[in-house]
Amino acid sequence: MSTGTAQHKIGSGYGATSTADDVLQGIDLTGRLAVVTGGYSGLGLETTRALTKAGARVVVPARRRATAEEALAGIGGVEVDELDLGDLESVRGFAERFLASGRTIDFMIDNAGIMACPETRVGPGWEAQFATNHLGHFALVNRLWPAIAPGGARVVSVSSRAHHFSGMRWDDVQWTHGYDKWQAYGQAKTANVLFAVHLDRLGRESGVRAFSLHPGGILTPLQRHIPKEEMVERGWIDEDGNILNPEGFKTPPQGAATQVWAATSPHLDGLGGVYLEDCDIAEQAVEGEISGVKDWAIDPEQAARLWELSAELTGVNAFAA
Repeated sequence: MSTGTAQHKIGSGYGATSTADDVLQGIDLTGRLAVVTGGYSGLGLETTRALTKAGARVVVPARRRATAEEALAGIGGVEVDELDLGDLESVRGFAERFLASGRTIDFMIDNAGIMACPETRVGPGWEAQFATNHLGHFALVNRLWPAIAPGGARVVSVSSRAHHFSGMRWDDVQWTHGYDKWQAYGQAKTANVLFAVHLDRLGRESGVRAFSLHPGGILTPLQRHIPKEEMVERGWIDEDGNILNPEGFKTPPQGAATQVWAATSPHLDGLGGVYLEDCDIAEQAVEGEISGVKDWAIDPEQAARLWELSAELTGVNAFAA
């Protein structure tokens, strides 16, 4: 166990069953702006709903614009734009359009992602889960940095308990030798945590704080790449598609709660660079347990190394000297 960590519960008063609406009770977000990637499906849709209900304006960059507009129809205070996180030119285009609007971002929620997909290559041959879940968000946040409001903005990186599956594979980050879809997902989710660790270190001076989190186990369209037989084998559902252990899964409103809490809660004022779960700061993981955060995901040296690698790969670094 590393020493001096801030990874300790703070007693937020919320928990695993709290919803996004619960954590926003009494919080008025009128006049605040959020960018929520993937904010039109699963947890992202619930996040968008909750934030707009509390008065925020939400920009939803979406790979499937027409699908997003349909899903968000009837929700006020939302605008949709195009963004494919696996395409750095698309990331640049969205960022330039947003910056041209002259607005500032109060909450940046990096929610979009893919999980356990078959081996797929994007861009210059990058492994798709690392590229989409991490590198795309890395480039997006760095390009949007001039708009991320100093003195109070928060950047929220949606990770997962799956970061327990794998640390960074520094000798083969892009999985050029063999491919394991779950370990590749695990590495991408570790990268999401490390990104928040280093971004918080870099942004702290200007009052911008970053957090990462595990939203909980939720069956959403994120599972689209996992065959039904595998979900049955894992004990998630039965042959008819019914959830076998409802207590083991959160509802989408419960699953969205931790990222909404991360973005808005006064409990987190003055804090940052920590990994959250169940609407609280998580403890460090104990060997054999699946809760908490692994040491490898909050190691500041690995976080700095990943930042340098990501800047080199994407050609983007808002903090370059």
